[in-house]
Amino acid sequence: MPYELPKSQKKIAREIIEKGLMREYQNGIEKADAVFEKWKSGKLDNREAYLSVYKKLTSHDKHLTRRYDNMSGSKYLMIISGQVADGIVSFDELGELNDQARQVIQNWLDVIES
Repeated sequence: MPYELPKSQKKIAREIIEKGLMREYQNGIEKADAVFEKWKSGKLDNREAYLSVYKKLTSHDKHLTRRYDNMSGSKYLMIISGQVADGIVSFDELGELNDQARQVIQNWLDVIES
């Protein structure tokens, strides 16, 4: 049965999603930084480094687009489930969500893991 978050829970969900999104941005920056470090140490030439950074950021941007574009209240719990499944947000960080919302997320995680 679908579960619609109450307005007060949507605010909490948006805060969790935003925290996860900031971590996702950091992950993208760290991926690019790893390429820059290889380039600085001479393991990659300029073209290889540029193409690698471009590919990593493009791929990461596609991931962000799939997860976060057209975000609406009806998708909040699905987005949080993806964040938890990817280790971006821990289940422990969902404590402010009500029991029913956490149970919906847990059910989706069970499906993802099976």
